[in-house]
Amino acid sequence: MEKTNYELNRNDFERISNDQKDSEFIGRPVVTYWSDAWRRFKKNKLALFSLGLLGVIILLVVFGPYINSYSYDAVVGPSNAKPSAEFWFGTDDIGRDIFTRLWKGGRVSIVIGIVGAIIGTVVGGIYGAISGYFGGRVDTIMMRIVEILYSIPYLLLVIIIRLAFNDSGYASLILAMTITGWCGLARLVRGQILSLKEQDFVLAARALGVSDRDIILKHLLPNTLNVILVSISFDVPGYIFSEAFLSYLGLGVQPPNTSWGAMASAAQTKFLFYPYQLFFPGFMIAITMLCFTLIGDGLRDALDPSLRD
Repeated sequence: MEKTNYELNRNDFERISNDQKDSEFIGRPVVTYWSDAWRRFKKNKLALFSLGLLGVIILLVVFGPYINSYSYDAVVGPSNAKPSAEFWFGTDDIGRDIFTRLWKGGRVSIVIGIVGAIIGTVVGGIYGAISGYFGGRVDTIMMRIVEILYSIPYLLLVIIIRLAFNDSGYASLILAMTITGWCGLARLVRGQILSLKEQDFVLAARALGVSDRDIILKHLLPNTLNVILVSISFDVPGYIFSEAFLSYLGLGVQPPNTSWGAMASAAQTKFLFYPYQLFFPGFMIAITMLCFTLIGDGLRDALDPSLRD
């Protein structure tokens, strides 16, 4: 076969303009799961506004007690003074500044809500993952334990723990609220794990000799983060309301410390004469719970893979 030699000539090539070079670039940037979730979350204006408002509340809770010169537990004026230029939110029955006490109490309420939700998430997530992954008899026994804990009256459990520890601080209160608070998330995570453990990536990890612990912690639990994050956003207002309810009954934070629930409980007897003393803590409880609930609703829509566009 005759071989033909072909020499390259400059005239065989054509110089292109800079505009034509752009045709080689990818028209749409790579979008990750979390960046796409944030993009869809921003479309929910109500959830985005709630996130901003919650940020303002947290800033006031952190720095609010230092805005004026009053201490939250010091008598600084006449008792039951109405809101004025000197006392912006008025004073309580013994002359303490309500503005300072409101943000000091907000620290307690929000910290209890966030810490309680984190503890419930960690315990419930790991418990549910173990139950769903191993299945069989292990799953049956672990779920029966959850049902037993669910059957214990919540208020009775709180009273027993508070009396057993003889403590009126935060630790026993958080413990009392989280003993059964993780059970709901455990069921949710278990359901997710049951559907994920037969997926190909789990079978591949088993074939490669990955331990059960690493499969649960590194492969299964990260794939349930959407459920866990939404659960946290709904659990925080639940713990805040529980603390307020317990303080309203006299089982929550005790003096000289305060919380929104404790302030509302102290103001209930004087509501007809000094309604502002109940309005401010009640309003903060309501608006904070609403913000977390709307954020959770936005996260649920943003993290749902079936709603991707």
